[in-house]
Amino acid sequence: MTLNNTFKALSDPTRRKILELLKKQSMSAGEIAENFNITLPSLTHHFNTLKQADLISQERQGQQIIYSLNLSVLEELIEGYFKIFK
Repeated sequence: MTLNNTFKALSDPTRRKILELLKKQSMSAGEIAENFNITLPSLTHHFNTLKQADLISQERQGQQIIYSLNLSVLEELIEGYFKIFK
């Protein structure tokens, strides 16, 4: 994980909304897609960007892929951010 990847992932409102949804609970790609009016390839691009930044993880459960928020990365980011500005 690099800070550049993390900030790139967080810079997009769609990706921030995905993180907001996953903050409440882990969800399948289909459940997440119900909250957006974008194509599946576009949504997949957002998932990939979030995964590259280690902000989300995925787990296959049968036919579905379940996405979860990776809180440890967010905690590290916040902790590092406050160390920089102390």
